[in-house]
Amino acid sequence: MNAPAHTPTLQSRLPNVGTTIFTVMSALAAEKGAVNLGQGFPDFNCDPALVNAVTAAMQAGHNQYPPMPGVPALRQAVAAKMEALHGKVYDANTEITITAGATQAILTTILAIVHPGDEVIVLEPCYDSYVPNIELAGGVAVRVPLTPGTFRPDFDRISAAITPRTRAIIVNSPHNPSATVWSHADMLRLQDLLAPTDVLLISDEVYEHMVYDPLEHLSAARYPGLAARAFVISSFGKTFHVTGWKVGTVAAPAPLTAEFRKVHQFNVFTVNTPVQHALAAYLANPAPYRDLPAFYAAKRDLFRQGLAQTRFKLLPSEGSYFQCVDISNLAVPERDLPEAEFCQWLTSEVGVAAIPLSAFYGNGFDQRVIRFCYAKKDDTLAAALQRLARL
Repeated sequence: MNAPAHTPTLQSRLPNVGTTIFTVMSALAAEKGAVNLGQGFPDFNCDPALVNAVTAAMQAGHNQYPPMPGVPALRQAVAAKMEALHGKVYDANTEITITAGATQAILTTILAIVHPGDEVIVLEPCYDSYVPNIELAGGVAVRVPLTPGTFRPDFDRISAAITPRTRAIIVNSPHNPSATVWSHADMLRLQDLLAPTDVLLISDEVYEHMVYDPLEHLSAARYPGLAARAFVISSFGKTFHVTGWKVGTVAAPAPLTAEFRKVHQFNVFTVNTPVQHALAAYLANPAPYRDLPAFYAAKRDLFRQGLAQTRFKLLPSEGSYFQCVDISNLAVPERDLPEAEFCQWLTSEVGVAAIPLSAFYGNGFDQRVIRFCYAKKDDTLAAALQRLARL
């Protein structure tokens, strides 16, 4: 008689990680037929010309492995774009790498530079991949809160967090989830703070083309003292409405890029070929990313005008495609629920899905703020606003 099968026990590398709030809320939205303004992706199509460019690349035979760092034409286009926008010259051969999305770029950067016991400063609230990535590398995440209410960087607290074990700091502007944008003064302060240290900078700039007048995106690439120590990360998925394609970029000085590529070649090796060729051709025209701020500003303004008719307190939306609101003044008893439970109620009973800001904090800090995504068709936003009008 056969012995019963034995399932080996496994010690988790990420024991504190479960199903993400984004998955939970999207599943609940689908179950309840709610308008999903939770997860951050568009519900409209990309430019047909971009799809046609992928088809053309496939038909031209670009279907085998590309070079490990990325198709040369795409790396050259990225370098030219960064020089034109930020005045920083990157060598396409040794300083630009194409990645399988920005999330892979962040993980690969951290695995390349963080050793067991190294500390990495993260500014909370923050994107949910940062801390698990640090833990996978054996590092220690040092959480420094952005100023509650304004979400501006607190440089005194950042300075106090730097120790001899600090290996890197992760900065995200435009910021997810708060939609704030770092100022020139902020970037100069960061440059001065890091100048006497060997701390590396991971600059998450995936929403770089969603900054609204009168502000502008100030890349770490613009500041020599930051660029010399920075991995500058961006995303074609965010910029061109193709989040499912998972293609991103990393720009970094050659010695940093060399270490990044050591991990990249064994992490994903390379990124799908026809999409890279298509993006290279598409970047020849700057209009799609040049016009993106006006495109999203119109959606932001439409959404904010509708929310202004409710008791939600609107926080600024300076960049990204997110809108945060304070729920404290709502005329419903459910406003006193914890943010996560309020978002479940909002999805189930009002029919609009949002994300609690507490999900972006390690300790679940609850400040009565939730996040909506307005990267949606105008009809989708109108339907959501009609449901939210009761609040």
